[in-house]
Amino acid sequence: MLGRNAAGIYWMFRYLERCENSARLLRAGLRISMTQNDYGYQDWDSVLTAASIKLIFDKNYSESNSSNVTNFILRDKINPSSVLSSVRQARQNARMIRTVLTKEVFEAVNEIYFNLSDLLKRPINEPALPKTLDTIQRQSALVRGCLHGTMLRNDVYDFARLGTFIERGDNTARILDMKYHILLPAVSYVGSSVDISQWENILRSVSAYQSYRWLNENEINPLGICNYLILDPRLPRSLNFCSKNISSNLNSLSHFYNKNFSSLEKSLEFSKYLELVPIDQVFKTGLHEFLSNFLATFNSISAQIEKDFRFYK
Repeated sequence: MLGRNAAGIYWMFRYLERCENSARLLRAGLRISMTQNDYGYQDWDSVLTAASIKLIFDKNYSESNSSNVTNFILRDKINPSSVLSSVRQARQNARMIRTVLTKEVFEAVNEIYFNLSDLLKRPINEPALPKTLDTIQRQSALVRGCLHGTMLRNDVYDFARLGTFIERGDNTARILDMKYHILLPAVSYVGSSVDISQWENILRSVSAYQSYRWLNENEINPLGICNYLILDPRLPRSLNFCSKNISSNLNSLSHFYNKNFSSLEKSLEFSKYLELVPIDQVFKTGLHEFLSNFLATFNSISAQIEKDFRFYK
């Protein structure tokens, strides 16, 4: 496959996953802001910081309140990671690689583009925000379902999955790290009912609240939640799950092209680390430091994937 086609598939599914992940990050910020009135603006700052878009936001907005942050993340043209920007980029990539996509996948991408473009034509007020975020997540799931139900399990599928899991792992780490940034100005909240409520909101933001309670007999504690979101290989959005699937898809590509790739070696090494590291060690090192290292490693693997498969040639 030509490198530019591989890049088109990979980035199309990264952008589609980013649409959903932006909605999840915004939902987490909305829920947490409702439990911590004393630090409302800092809650929204934490969303921007976690998404690595605070600098560009601060250049264009004077206040990080609910309305401004929501508008910036969902629909602002100056934000290259906004939902509207991401869905446009996804459709542009889909049109470029139309010949390698099934009819169902291509039509689903068109549908999410037109629906979200119409939905986000105007600013979204806070009462309408939960329904808007639900729509974004459902539309993203539709494309993912078409991919699973209609695409051959070949190199096209592997590149699509690589884009999905690189972006998904990145987002789960950022949502977890957002909790760290929120607690910085209010260490007294640690262990309080407000703290526990915020951890529950983190679980909900990655669709893991119900499954966590099934597995842990309704016991809510930060250590258990972090163990679940970071290390549990059964959770579709855990860091370990994402890392394992990246390794699996890179391994498939290695067999498909009959070649060893540096990105596979990096991914396997990191997957092994996530498989063996105990959650106590994560907390001993520091959750923020661990998550920062995770994000840096995923960025390194992503850059190596682009190099190995000559995305720009």
